[in-house]
Amino acid sequence: MHLKKRNRILRTTPAIRSLVAETILTPNDFIVPLFIDEGKQVKTEIASMPGYYRMSLDHTVQEVKELWSMGLKSVLLFIKCKDELKDNKGTEAVNPDGLMQRSIKAIKDACPDMLIMTDVALDPFSSYGHDGIVEGNEIVNDATVEVLAAMSVSHAQAGADFVAPSDMMDGRIGAIRAALEQHGFTKTGIMSYSAKYASCFYGPFRDALDSAPGFGDKKTYQMNYTNRIEAIKETLQDVEEGADIVMVKPALSYLDIIREVKDAVKVPVSAYNISGEYAMIKAAAKMGWIDENKAIIETLTSMKRSGADLIATYFAKDAVRLIN
Repeated sequence: MHLKKRNRILRTTPAIRSLVAETILTPNDFIVPLFIDEGKQVKTEIASMPGYYRMSLDHTVQEVKELWSMGLKSVLLFIKCKDELKDNKGTEAVNPDGLMQRSIKAIKDACPDMLIMTDVALDPFSSYGHDGIVEGNEIVNDATVEVLAAMSVSHAQAGADFVAPSDMMDGRIGAIRAALEQHGFTKTGIMSYSAKYASCFYGPFRDALDSAPGFGDKKTYQMNYTNRIEAIKETLQDVEEGADIVMVKPALSYLDIIREVKDAVKVPVSAYNISGEYAMIKAAAKMGWIDENKAIIETLTSMKRSGADLIATYFAKDAVRLIN
């Protein structure tokens, strides 16, 4: 054969393959989710997320210092609220001395340069386990947005760099931006969960925070997984209202959506490699069906290749060790 072009030449050796690789993972790509609990010296492994923990603040601070030493520069905070503090108004969510607010301050004191992002939604604080205020069997939009805006200001006052609304209420990005501006927090960013789908893969996360809905499901506010155009519409609206970063969640089953969003917007795009995706790899690796390390890198690379500028992932520490 006499071929003018032999594509395999660029695959001949590891050196050549590395030289022409189009997608490269670095520690700068990752956001590390952290689950924080009350108490001291608490480090509880999450049964459905082997190797991942819900930790008290003292352990969390040590974890953040380790993350920074590894080159990981951003954390996304979630807290487990005590049952006796939960209600249908989000009272604890805006408590200036609440666990989230104390966590922000403690992490900033211990590691000032760490970028802190905070979850903004009512499900960890709700007696119903929903992301908003409940009236009858309805999760009401506008009253919820008022609390989310106050919650965001509370996080900014504590020192958060970004607030990350994950609730999927209509109009909350505009309301949060206006509230931050009104209170002088002109440097506080918003990472919006713009295309958050009603997915079956959230189960382990809800185990971690005891935040499963007490009735019904979240399909009246989270998106239908059959829809693509809706994701673009929601994302463009969030950008117009003031989102600095937009997110697609989940990631692995929504790589097409990540690419569509990336092509549609001019702001950074993040993807959330969620708990169920983490658990699947862990379970298959435990059974000996896949190579865990290779699966971690391949799936994270697929998310970046699809267009994600940032990836929130429970595999962040593992990935950094592997790529280094």
